[in-house]
Amino acid sequence: MKAFIFDLDGVLTDTAEFHYRAWKKLGERIGISFDREFNEQLKGISRMESLERILAYGNKEEEFTEEEKKQLAAEKNEDYKELITQITPEDLLPGIPEFLEEIKENDIRMAIASASRNAPVILERLGIMEEFDAIVDPAQLQRGKPDPEIFLKGAELLGVPPNECVGIEDAEAGIEAINAAGMFSVGVGTPQSMKDADYSVEHTDQLTLAGILEAAREKQYL
Repeated sequence: MKAFIFDLDGVLTDTAEFHYRAWKKLGERIGISFDREFNEQLKGISRMESLERILAYGNKEEEFTEEEKKQLAAEKNEDYKELITQITPEDLLPGIPEFLEEIKENDIRMAIASASRNAPVILERLGIMEEFDAIVDPAQLQRGKPDPEIFLKGAELLGVPPNECVGIEDAEAGIEAINAAGMFSVGVGTPQSMKDADYSVEHTDQLTLAGILEAAREKQYL
């Protein structure tokens, strides 16, 4: 394998709580209340798709124009950006610093394929921006996950064929996107949620280069 392409939220750090708080504040302002269980449906998808799901959940999808929806999404993002100023390197998930170092030591290239337009800011605050050779800009894409476009773009930016890339995700839509891109998929989550991944672990501190490469060999990716 010549490249690793990472999702951000839930893989390198967990900003789900910040997203939840920002979306919940917006929801309450427009009269839609939802809980953490519903919030699970918003993981791994774009800001506008998240808003559409919230509006549908509250039966308000026809109450706003496209311009008004863009404004609502922008308001949420401003609240979210304020919340993520609290992020520090201490917010890297367990085992991630060592895992990234292991990949770097083996001269394997790395990219970020996150639906978050705030990925560069988060990477800077985590202190790991310099670890990555490329960051896919989701604003330049036509389709969101589970479409493979974001992972294929990551491979293109790295100059590595998709079948020589590993994609790492914590969301089912992300695993579907990696598989559709023809990459070796690594999932972080419960066995049930990651059932379609080529290889999975329940926690980030179980991610190792040796474990992934061995699984890839068994699946005849190498």
